[in-house]
Amino acid sequence: MLLVTAAVLVGRHIQDTSRTLFVDWPPLLASWGPHLGPGTPAAVLLAITTVAYGPTLAARLPWRTLLPVTWGAATTWIFSLALIDGWDRGIAHRLTTRYEYLRVIDRFDDIPAALRDFTHHILLDSPDNWPAHIAGHPPAATLTFVLLDRIGLRGGGWAGMWCITVGATACVAVLVTLRLLADETLARRAAPFLVLAPAAVWMGTSADAYFAAVAAWAVALLALAVTARSLWWAGASGLLFGLTCYLSYGLTLVALIAAAVLVLGRHGVRERPALLVPLLAGLAVVPAAFTLAGFDWWEAYRLLVTRYHQGAGGIRPYGYWVWANLACTVLITGLATAAGLRRTGTALLHVRTATPARAASTRLAFLVSAALLALLIADLSGMSKAETERIWLPFAVWLLPSCALLPHPRAWLTGQVVLALLLNHLLSTGW
Repeated sequence: MLLVTAAVLVGRHIQDTSRTLFVDWPPLLASWGPHLGPGTPAAVLLAITTVAYGPTLAARLPWRTLLPVTWGAATTWIFSLALIDGWDRGIAHRLTTRYEYLRVIDRFDDIPAALRDFTHHILLDSPDNWPAHIAGHPPAATLTFVLLDRIGLRGGGWAGMWCITVGATACVAVLVTLRLLADETLARRAAPFLVLAPAAVWMGTSADAYFAAVAAWAVALLALAVTARSLWWAGASGLLFGLTCYLSYGLTLVALIAAAVLVLGRHGVRERPALLVPLLAGLAVVPAAFTLAGFDWWEAYRLLVTRYHQGAGGIRPYGYWVWANLACTVLITGLATAAGLRRTGTALLHVRTATPARAASTRLAFLVSAALLALLIADLSGMSKAETERIWLPFAVWLLPSCALLPHPRAWLTGQVVLALLLNHLLSTGW
């Protein structure tokens, strides 16, 4: 709470005096605008119902039933929060602004030619330079929406629903991973917190929600591979990891979470080291395809760094954002996660004296800590100054399981939903 308060007050002072933050309501890219909308009743009703019955249902439902119920509840929560801003502003127009992917669909009529020419339009002074989000990501991000358009799912409405429905599956991927690498009890305790995360405010509608889901399923399939000793799951995991790196440059840091999975599942790898062959083969598929098509990932990233410093990224003060970004993380993961991370640290400190009953908590803590480390590296890199409430969604979903270590889940869930509802009703968010 102190961190967020400091980020708001210091940010307000910097923005009022030097106007170098390029956000209207620091540390968030948002503006003050109290409002209600058609999604308000549904969001409030779902919040009350999930807080009241979520922990009990998560503990009692059969596992195969819990997963689709969790996905359905998360989808409804994200969708209802987005509709607080109305269908047009909350969903249909989110991905059609001048910074977004749908603005360049017509430039991909010839996809191979567009990929060969992609790096020539990254810099601000290049001819027909790409809008910010297209320039800031490898072309797999844009191609997703190009392909949606090609199959008839045209316009911002379809693109928005794609990001919501696919993005909501990230919580299922996290649950699958927790059950395999920690235990089912902790996964069940984490389920309501994954559903009612304040991050849902930014998952509807942002392409980063879709990126988060792809990255989460890459990790989940890796967990399946090492626990079931399955070559097929290993290959599928590698394929998704390759795709993840071509959706967002920063998501190469998901490799740290993958490394944690390999450490936790090391017995499976030792028993069947051949798992690494399909994993690496799958990992090479997407990079090879894009390279053969003429897109150079490393050159594009080098140019992106230059582009980043040509724009607001080169003006925004690192000294503020390096800690204000963490305040954004508090807002998207909630105070429950802050408390859960303290317990995560405690579990790791007592790893040598942990009883068998506490071993599952230690494994969960190790996985969460890997995600936190990835987030901190992204923060220190200086390539994520502002808008991290959206950009860091793929890391945030892996911090939320720390809430499974908390007592009194309904009290903490209440705090989570109150924060999400206040943020969505008091602020007008954007990116």
